[in-house]
Amino acid sequence: MKSKLKRSVLPVSLLATVLVTNTVLAADPAAGEKLAETCLGCHGIPDQVNVYPTYKVPKIGGQHAQYLIAALTAYKNKTRAHATMHANASALSDTDIADIAAYFASLK
Repeated sequence: MKSKLKRSVLPVSLLATVLVTNTVLAADPAAGEKLAETCLGCHGIPDQVNVYPTYKVPKIGGQHAQYLIAALTAYKNKTRAHATMHANASALSDTDIADIAAYFASLK
């Protein structure tokens, strides 16, 4: 049973990787920069700390685009918990997410 499961999961994993990679390659960092203005309110401030609950806001400039796409998609789908990020990601299209990810990935 396990070997059948492994054989069925591998093609799906490979397909997902190809789709994400193709999305990243087709992304437009310039469009992402315009869309990311809201993101920069928290993620563009060095050493930003959220007031409540208190936590350090993660630096996303220079982060891998694939990771950012996965994170934003999870916030959009509400499979990753954070009310503010749910609100911000809910209106984004897949293209918007890829463009934002490409923009942040281009930063050093």
